[in-house]
Amino acid sequence: MRLGVLGAGMQGLACVLDFLKVPEVREVRAWDSDEGRLGELHRRFPDERLHTGILDAGRHDDLVTAFAGLDAVVSAVPYFLNLAVTRAAIAARVSLVDLGGNTDVVFQQRSLDEEARAAGITILPDQGLAPGLAGILGAHGFRDFDTVESARLRVGGLPQNPRGPLGYSLVFSIHGLLNEYSGEAVGLENGEITRKPALEGREEIRFPEPIGLCEAAYTSGGTSTLPWTFRGRIRELDYKTVRYPGHWERLLFLRRIGMLETTPRAVGRGKIVPRECLAAVLEPVLNDPDVRDLVVLRVRVRGTRGKEAVLRQYDMIDYYDEATGLSAMMRTGLSGRRVGAAAGPRRHCRQGGAGGGGGRPWWCVPAGVARTRHADHRGGVGSAEGVIRKQEVGS
Repeated sequence: MRLGVLGAGMQGLACVLDFLKVPEVREVRAWDSDEGRLGELHRRFPDERLHTGILDAGRHDDLVTAFAGLDAVVSAVPYFLNLAVTRAAIAARVSLVDLGGNTDVVFQQRSLDEEARAAGITILPDQGLAPGLAGILGAHGFRDFDTVESARLRVGGLPQNPRGPLGYSLVFSIHGLLNEYSGEAVGLENGEITRKPALEGREEIRFPEPIGLCEAAYTSGGTSTLPWTFRGRIRELDYKTVRYPGHWERLLFLRRIGMLETTPRAVGRGKIVPRECLAAVLEPVLNDPDVRDLVVLRVRVRGTRGKEAVLRQYDMIDYYDEATGLSAMMRTGLSGRRVGAAAGPRRHCRQGGAGGGGGRPWWCVPAGVARTRHADHRGGVGSAEGVIRKQEVGS
């Protein structure tokens, strides 16, 4: 196989490492607009199969030329570039996997379904950790249920010790982070689409020590297209991001004073976009290369099977890997990336197109494969199932 990675940041670097571990991969091409990042790839991975180049993700013709001859490409650039990258992949007739994060962009990608089918390729958006692995596990969790009462997805990337003014350290793009903190979280209530303001709906959630008590709140993009795929089948579906206590209250303050808005504001003789200003201020504060991170994931699905009420739960806790220097967020995002690209997107999808088989990426990456690949590298996702007694009511 010949694979490409667009973007050599934290996620792109981890993706290159993962691909180079696969003997069947004959070539890995990686591109970024930052020459320093590409140099770091060669420093860390002195492998003759790795080829790099400077590339602007906004230049369509250059993308098409760069993608030519590859079997698949992973887009590890910010979400707002993925539509243009999708168009380039279709023109180059190369299958594409991206890490997504914005459902509106995913629907725009799905509008290109006919073009992707005509090109004989598969486009799999939203294949990171969340959206991505969390949704795949959610769909897997109720695969044998007769009815589905609820699916609760909870995921968080955290510093191992709370730090700074937000008790948080940046583990991926600042633009992706602020995108999640803005807009609405889409889910299901009584089987119908519902929208909740991001940063609302706080709840306590506890993990084994030393993590302990955390808080989860609605953020945008975590459910991807799940609500539309399972509308009418799942009664309750939601996604919340996990943080240390106090984080969400501070973010709500920033939202209340308008710092998450994208409408330009007059400042002196010029104008600024509050969210862009916040990104510029927060990034150096939250971006500490010496911080060791962790990732928590909990997926709970509840429903019936025959005459039994069943609760099925998946749990994962992952830590920064001192041996490889990979953060937990970089490591856990590899499940969706490797299944979608290194194993070959078309191997698991019933048909090509944008969004995979009929626009449903959840069926294109079987959870059994995702869990196995995750276990190969990091100890896997733990799962448990129990029959719910009559007095055990709630979600």
